Amino acid sequence: MQSNRLIYILALTMVLSSMSATMFNIVLPKMSEEFQLSYSQVSWVSAIYLLIYAIGSAVYGKLADLFKLKSLITFGLVFFSIGSLIGLASQAYWMVLLGRILQACGAAVIPATAMIVPVRYYAAERRGWALGITATGLAIGSAIGPVVSAMLVSFADWRWLFCLPLLLLFTLPMYRKYLSDEQGNGGRLDWLGGALMAGTVACLLLAVTFESWLMAAISAVFFLLFVIRIRTAEAPFVNPRLFRNSSYTLGLAIAVLVVAVGYSLPFLTPQLLAEVHKLSPGLIGFVMVPGAAVSAFLGRKGGKLADVKGNSTLYSLASGLLLLCFFLLFLFAGMPPVLLAAFLIFGNVGQMFMQIALSNTISRTLPQEQTGVGMGLLSMLNFLAGAVSTGVYSKIVDQGASFSLSPLHALPDSYVYSNIYLVLGLTIMLAWMMYSIRFGRRQQLGREMTGK
Repeated sequence: MQSNRLIYILALTMVLSSMSATMFNIVLPKMSEEFQLSYSQVSWVSAIYLLIYAIGSAVYGKLADLFKLKSLITFGLVFFSIGSLIGLASQAYWMVLLGRILQACGAAVIPATAMIVPVRYYAAERRGWALGITATGLAIGSAIGPVVSAMLVSFADWRWLFCLPLLLLFTLPMYRKYLSDEQGNGGRLDWLGGALMAGTVACLLLAVTFESWLMAAISAVFFLLFVIRIRTAEAPFVNPRLFRNSSYTLGLAIAVLVVAVGYSLPFLTPQLLAEVHKLSPGLIGFVMVPGAAVSAFLGRKGGKLADVKGNSTLYSLASGLLLLCFFLLFLFAGMPPVLLAAFLIFGNVGQMFMQIALSNTISRTLPQEQTGVGMGLLSMLNFLAGAVSTGVYSKIVDQGASFSLSPLHALPDSYVYSNIYLVLGLTIMLAWMMYSIRFGRRQQLGREMTGK
């Protein structure tokens, strides 16, 4: 009973945190105009948050193997509140970025907790249900985030978006009550390794944003030093032994592809609706609501389907829904926004189902003693994929396209979006084949052995 209460508290936390992660996407065009910056430059408001969120989720995942999880939650939520207050008072673009950085440093404890609690507190046969609950919280946050953001910016300055996530503080007493007092076994955290990883991705994003070969070279150097560090450090930031587990490694690779593709939906859609369809931030939010709302409604059903029919079945269903979404967007990116809202339903539901299936699949490849760092690394790579893809998408949009591979377009401004959606659909097909070859056969073998 206590674990059930904990998972619902975690779902509530996911609602609020997912609002914070995506609500600024709607106002990026307005910020670009106010600060006189390109879209790829203001995209750092999202990218820097995801970057710090990614590194931080892995750090918290490692710390969860060493210290009390309730202590980490307390620290993270308080730090998150400090960043929110700085962003609320910002008068320059650098202050906006500072607020987002500090927010991410604290909020990164949430995805780490969302990965760890279902694994630690639930048996394997109920883990899909638990992951479904947290995924539902994520979907609900995505559903109400655009609505709340749209309503707020319709009568107030966009900086007030920093204030909404402060509601997370109300969940802190409940975490203090329901999380156990289990103490970690102590140890050290490889801060140098974490810094080298952060430097690798930050320089890669700078290289993409500013087309700098120098930053690309520095990123490569940081990555080489990171590899050397984790191979030589006594307690490395990422244990290389994790990657000897081929099933875990392949699962991570698929997750990176899937997240990079999926983040196009909340990131590219507002820009498409603003640039091509000339919608205001308020209307953009309402176009994105139906898909997120339906995915929120179906979240628990996805978790139950994974428990009953298996992760492979859920993953195949998710792939089909995403393929349908991207194919329709490829053909009709320039069509009326009401059609785009309908297409996003398939994409949002597919993305949520895929997250449940992949999280459940990857968790079963790990021994119990490595669940904290293993799932923390998954969370880190998920957000790193989102951060890097953000930089890539924004740069491609800035460059535009003079042709479309779709024969059905009437609006030249939509060409670049249509072409991107085609490539993303092909990427989903590749990820589905990789998953089916490795994990689909394993599930079938397990069913044959159990006679199911």
